[in-house]
Amino acid sequence: MPKSDLPTWSTELISLYESNATNQFILHGNVTDHYLMPLREGMQVGNLTDFLVEVLLQSFDVVLSYDLGNGIRVLKGGEILTEWPSYRERQPFSKKPREALEILTHYLRYCANLRQAAGRMIRVTVILKSSHLIVPNLGTSVNNDVHAMALLIREWATETALTEHPFACFLITENLNDLHALVVHHPRCAHIKVPLPEPRDLQRFFELNEKAFARALQPYGEDLGVPAKQMTGATLSAVASLLRQQEYAGEAIEPNDLADFKKSLVEKECMGLIEFVEPDRTLDDFHGQEPVKQWVRQDIALWQQGDHQAMPMGYLVCGPVGTGKTYLVECLAGEAGVPVVKLKNFRDKWVGSTESNLEKIFRLLHALGRCIVFIDEADQAMGSRSGQSGDSGGVSGRVYSMMATEMSRSSNRGKILWILASSRPDLIEVDLKRPGRVDVKIPLFPEHTAESAYALIRILCKKYKLKLSKKIPDGTLGKLPKLVTAGAAESLAVKVYRLVKTKGVSADAALLDLLEDYQSPVPERVMDFQIQLAVDEASDLSFVPREFMS
Repeated sequence: MPKSDLPTWSTELISLYESNATNQFILHGNVTDHYLMPLREGMQVGNLTDFLVEVLLQSFDVVLSYDLGNGIRVLKGGEILTEWPSYRERQPFSKKPREALEILTHYLRYCANLRQAAGRMIRVTVILKSSHLIVPNLGTSVNNDVHAMALLIREWATETALTEHPFACFLITENLNDLHALVVHHPRCAHIKVPLPEPRDLQRFFELNEKAFARALQPYGEDLGVPAKQMTGATLSAVASLLRQQEYAGEAIEPNDLADFKKSLVEKECMGLIEFVEPDRTLDDFHGQEPVKQWVRQDIALWQQGDHQAMPMGYLVCGPVGTGKTYLVECLAGEAGVPVVKLKNFRDKWVGSTESNLEKIFRLLHALGRCIVFIDEADQAMGSRSGQSGDSGGVSGRVYSMMATEMSRSSNRGKILWILASSRPDLIEVDLKRPGRVDVKIPLFPEHTAESAYALIRILCKKYKLKLSKKIPDGTLGKLPKLVTAGAAESLAVKVYRLVKTKGVSADAALLDLLEDYQSPVPERVMDFQIQLAVDEASDLSFVPREFMS
């Protein structure tokens, strides 16, 4: 079959094997999905093992697989395997990992020796499913059995008799970080990333199943590229499940529902590691900060025009607690019209789990195409170069390294825009804030005049259908606090509403009453400190009001 019909990852694998660069491959990423298999009988759908056996390994005589649940299984060439002199004495094959790997090694060496002694060539493949359960990442733990198995697997890629024999080995794992370091960090072992399906893959799948899901796909007629593009970022198996549910219910997948369907599918696949920020507002809803809004709108315009040369790789939004950093990102989401993904609790206590979670998140981001990644409380989430106090096994340092690498990947420019938010930007590693990772640093400040503070409170009171006087009442003017953040103004608006409802007073009277004993939710010394941090971080002084210039 022509290589153009094969996914890119498989053609890379073929080139590495045929050039004798390596015979051992770690397939990681989207390895539990369904795949389109171009066969002589036409396009079919199968799992990764099916794809390997039916498509890539057609010329191999014997294909064996091993996993903890099923033990050694013969996927192809059973009759040839029974010719092995040790076959009967090895029956039944042990399910125990070390014994199973030793049996496989014995057979591989038999095939290699048979070729040298008798000139008979048996092409053999071994597939290790869920290989991270066979040779897991142990961190600093000591387990001699696991270490021995990892060394044995390494030998399959280095032993001359095996490398000169037509033999291939596949280790299948979702995340590289789950696999033993001796296997992963080996020059003769190729890492092949299996990506989430591209729009063309989804479209082919829709076309292949158009009759089976006629009702679900009815709104699209022959234009199946529309749902394919909208569903990018979801696995093929998740999309298939959705189609089956809709077809069973007799309901069509309407165009207006595609975005919601995709979000629910992706969030389910990521098991709580991410969430999508709902773009239900725009920058028009963000009060003040006009120079900032103008700059961001210019960047968005370049993005939408496809002009990426001047597009930043990322933003840092900083400022005192309550100044609306998260709210600004929500407004930006609606303005940009692209998916905004918020990273949630990706840290885990188990060895390698945090890094594995990040791998899964990065795969999703690459599949989404254009998107914004929002990391709140970035000073806590981003890790540090030297680790942190209480850091177990150097996790913080590895998180830092993975984040730094991903944020500086030049191929992401114009595709992934990173937004970090923090009231303590001084605690974020300097290297993570440098140009090429974070190009624009946006400071947000509290309202610093009585007029602007009152205007903000008045706007927020409107949310609760309260009407404050347009002009600041004389008694209120002198009592307004010096610095008012959006968070503090929101809190005041809620308290005004409460007094209006419980005491039956006017909104003006309620606000005046509250200001009599008002105390800022953020102590003045903390506010001043965080303001100065925001000033120092600003990438453009036009973002900083004159009143905050030192």
